[in-house]
Amino acid sequence: MEKILREILKKAVNAQYAEVSIEIEIPKEEGFGDLSTPIAMGLAKPLKKPPRKIAEDIVNSIENKEIFEKIDIAGPGFINFTFSKRYLCDELKELIEKQDNFLIEDIGKGKRVQIEFVSANPTGPLHLGHGRGAALGAALSNLLTEAGYRVEREYYINDAGRQVRLLGMSVLAKYKQLIGIEYPFPEDCYKGEYIEDLAKEFKESQESRVKSQELKDEELLEEITDFAYKKMLDAIKKDLADFGVFFDSWQSEKVLYEKGEVVQAINDLKKRGYIYEKEGATWFKSTEFGDDKDRVIIKREGDYTYFAPDIAYHRKKIEKGFDEIIDIWGADHHGYVPRMQAVIQALGYPKEHLRVLLVQMVTLLRGGKPVQMSKRAGEFITLREVMDEIGTDTTKFLFLTRRADSHLEVDIEVAKAQSSENPVYYVQYAHARINSIFEKARQEAIGYRQEVIDFNGELFNEEEIRIIKKLLLYPMMFRNAAIAHEPHRITFYLQELAGMFHPYYHKHRVVSEDLEITKARLALCKAIQIVLRHGLKILGVKAPERM
Repeated sequence: MEKILREILKKAVNAQYAEVSIEIEIPKEEGFGDLSTPIAMGLAKPLKKPPRKIAEDIVNSIENKEIFEKIDIAGPGFINFTFSKRYLCDELKELIEKQDNFLIEDIGKGKRVQIEFVSANPTGPLHLGHGRGAALGAALSNLLTEAGYRVEREYYINDAGRQVRLLGMSVLAKYKQLIGIEYPFPEDCYKGEYIEDLAKEFKESQESRVKSQELKDEELLEEITDFAYKKMLDAIKKDLADFGVFFDSWQSEKVLYEKGEVVQAINDLKKRGYIYEKEGATWFKSTEFGDDKDRVIIKREGDYTYFAPDIAYHRKKIEKGFDEIIDIWGADHHGYVPRMQAVIQALGYPKEHLRVLLVQMVTLLRGGKPVQMSKRAGEFITLREVMDEIGTDTTKFLFLTRRADSHLEVDIEVAKAQSSENPVYYVQYAHARINSIFEKARQEAIGYRQEVIDFNGELFNEEEIRIIKKLLLYPMMFRNAAIAHEPHRITFYLQELAGMFHPYYHKHRVVSEDLEITKARLALCKAIQIVLRHGLKILGVKAPERM
């Protein structure tokens, strides 16, 4: 519907304004039509005409008025469109015939996008915040791919910093205890059963070798650190694979240092005039691009800050030639955004070339009460624990039920409920229920062949027409979700569609003695199933045939 409306409005406006942005709204009240546009108000100033006159000109220039039941001009110049039942039926047929191709729009035109997400330090299990970022990154990748972008998914491995060394020190201390040597735990050490598990695994790996207690502590620490972080990275990869999240590339921070890319990046910025020395340290002039202060990249002691490899990493992204770079970070990194966008600008690109999506943490509840501790991780609930209890589909869907930058609460008991309280169950059950309807139709020998559908709007009641209108709004919702980079809009839509279907199912028999109405209702159910399946596919959630 949106495509047609855009074409109508473009033809009606002077050529020089034909590409003006067209805002299209869904009126909150049914009496104001199916779609509304305030475009006349937006064109009043450039066209130097009253908005109602512009609205009248647009309406008068519409050629195919038969697709509308009525067109109203309201208020200062809103144009409200109500589509005819005949048009809605024609569009419904096209949806069924073209299926997924009807629902999507090629917005990306083959542009290359890199999405970097999760990128958790390989120092412990993934927690719920990481899981939410994983669900968002995977769904956004699916959404943009469907919208015509070429997407690369990347995980950045922070394997060269203090946190990885602290992991090694924690496992070393536990290992020393296991072999009967008193050894103090370091301050800020990592806790939880997984540290002891790593120490036990390392001990077992040493039993066939020269006794590790003969190694000097520094050598032993280096060996244990390498062992522990690789084991943790393997565990992270397995958790993500079981969560249905995969990556095209894994970029190591350590490799950036080993290949000299950190030094190259600093030298590049120095040549551009954005690096200077002060008080024995090396600084980046981030204030030249709107940051609140310049940033240290090499300390006076000669150590690199965390910022230094991040500069090299983002320079490497740019060198790969992506049209857009998307980073998904935890909300606690919000202060880091200006300095990274400053780097992008210093390298000669607009700051919008880097888009950062911030993900808020997740609070886990059980029966309305917070769950705070984990035996496995010691300090937080792991993604694995939640996946194991409520399933990957439920976990993923719930993580996508709100905007990423909004705090999210997940109640385990609600997530396990097989009722309308559980949003993913409600949506998946709609798909499975439609499948059972078709099974019943087959058993009663009622044929349904989409190529011979022939019905008109009179076969549908008002409730069914509302559902058809909702179905035909999916392409507009899809387009807006892709442009805004907000896959949660898909989740909202699917919940609303399921919320329309279930009451309809309980109120009306789909398979009945009236063959024509039965075929029309089967067609409606087929269209609902197509849309549910497509939306769930983008979210990375299964569309079950039975439940």
